[in-house]
Amino acid sequence: MTDAASAATAHQAVLPSPKSAPSNVAPPSTARLIGIDLARGLAVLGMYSAHVGPDVTVGGPVGFLLETARGRSSALFALLAGFSLVIITGRPHPRTGRAGRRAAARIVIRALVLLVLGYALTALDTDVDVILSFYALLFLVVLPLYQLRASTLALIAVAGALILPQVLYVIRKSTEEGGWADSFVSLDPLARLTGTDGLVELLFTGEYPVLTWMPFLIAGMAVARLDLSRPSIRTRLATAGGALALLGYGGSWLALRLTPHALAAIAAATDGGSASSAWWSDTVGEPENGTPLAWLLVAAPHSQTTFSILGNTGVALLVIAVCLTVADRMPRLTRIATPVSAVGMLALTAYALHIVALWVFTDVWYVAAVEDETMSGLPVLLGFIAAAMLLATVWTRRFRRGPLEAVLNAATRPARHMK
Repeated sequence: MTDAASAATAHQAVLPSPKSAPSNVAPPSTARLIGIDLARGLAVLGMYSAHVGPDVTVGGPVGFLLETARGRSSALFALLAGFSLVIITGRPHPRTGRAGRRAAARIVIRALVLLVLGYALTALDTDVDVILSFYALLFLVVLPLYQLRASTLALIAVAGALILPQVLYVIRKSTEEGGWADSFVSLDPLARLTGTDGLVELLFTGEYPVLTWMPFLIAGMAVARLDLSRPSIRTRLATAGGALALLGYGGSWLALRLTPHALAAIAAATDGGSASSAWWSDTVGEPENGTPLAWLLVAAPHSQTTFSILGNTGVALLVIAVCLTVADRMPRLTRIATPVSAVGMLALTAYALHIVALWVFTDVWYVAAVEDETMSGLPVLLGFIAAAMLLATVWTRRFRRGPLEAVLNAATRPARHMK
């Protein structure tokens, strides 16, 4: 089976029939599926670099690439999760009636499985902030929007990016100043079962709070509603991505320098490097003993600010546009990138396996190789990437789905019986 055929087969169960598509909308193509898998593979490998690679302070081209992947890879992964949600619930047009209810039930079941898997991986107690449990709740929160048009979804995503970070800031300040969060956690069954802060962590205080990660998924849902077979649409997608990246990172750079005492307030509140890097880099550190209002002006990865969401969404849209163009126009480069696309097809398995590998090797060579913050961590990262690409390539040549993807698909089969 060819790589193109493998990609088409892997998505066959969730794609609408081309015969049912209206004449003005092109049916889903193999090239577009490969392009999305390529983008998803880059997102997974980018998260590898954040979890396994040397510290970005090594500098040079390697440090720049590592810094580029920080936070932006997980944002790309989240945006593509929204894309997948629309594929499952109907693309180019949402399913309705019984088919719509079955698709929604599949999403709910997938979310529950991801929630369990996420907490299982968290229980391994690695240094990775596992994203899957947050994704699970994100799927449930954005599911009611799946029937909306691309333009409406885009407007909701923009509104969320502009408003929700400020709401999260107020909520987090209230958790710093009061004990309501602790009281809620003590009553939360999820917190008791998982030994975490439960819903409070998933919604507000965690590394991927649902409140500020919703815009990524909703933006991905909007992208999935577009006719990506048209070069003009891909060009507009890239243009929008570039504009958002410039607005997010450039806007943060200007705001930090034009707002009196902003840099000084951030420097005094954080434990990292120079505050002047907060428009792009997480080397600035995290706020300690309270988050200053000036923090809303930064665009560092995982800062949960409007500037950060805009910039990260822009980068994600650019990557998707480039990957779709490569898959459509550059067959030779697409063949060369087949191992990366294979990782994208097995994204859940590849993500989970790298956390298990970190858990297994933490007490052996991983700590010595990575935590010394030197280039000695680079061979470890390259080894992880090579192993993932090799295993994914071999697996996708023989099987439709990855191991965890197959489990996820099997778990959703009861949804077929919904009336």
